Amino acid sequence: MIPPTPHHFTTFDGHRRIASGPLPDNALALRRALEAGAAGPVLVFDDSTGRSIDLDTSGTEAEVRTRSARRAAQLTSPQPAAGEGDAAPDAAEPRGRGRPRLGVVSREVTLLPRHWEWLAAQPGGASVALRKLVEQARRDHAGKDRSRAASERAYHFMVAIAGDLAGFEEASRALFANDLEGFARQIAAWPADVREHALRLAQSDA
Repeated sequence: MIPPTPHHFTTFDGHRRIASGPLPDNALALRRALEAGAAGPVLVFDDSTGRSIDLDTSGTEAEVRTRSARRAAQLTSPQPAAGEGDAAPDAAEPRGRGRPRLGVVSREVTLLPRHWEWLAAQPGGASVALRKLVEQARRDHAGKDRSRAASERAYHFMVAIAGDLAGFEEASRALFANDLEGFARQIAAWPADVREHALRLAQSDA
């Protein structure tokens, strides 16, 4: 089963999946379902997070497409954290001839004195040492991070659409225990579209 891509969205009318793919297609599916008097609730999910999102479906279909395409670009583009901005590369790291500037961001880090002493003694200074430590940790924990992200997005989806279904609590425990076989057993009796989408979101790309 292929895990969702960052640019993928899915719309449900109750427990029935009515659209899957780019956000403009889902926005139009949402609009048409609401116009048809869908029993609902009709929810559009960002498959990269499993969370439902609100969309403005007013205006013409062309306007809905344009507006939702702009929203998709916002959702799928990295957003700078509060306090982040353009900053020059850290002066502690020497810059070689022809070396491109890095998108380094200056932010506060709180450490104990002994941590600062150790960092200051490392080649290149504290900033270089911290970057190396972070990159190593990212490599070492990449598989676990992907698995945790998959469990969280599946859980967010389940809370929004399947919280009242039998086996929800048991399925959640299996999900966060990384027991995908047990998770599949617990949701086997759920509506097909909900079951399939929850399983899809629970897949990591490891």
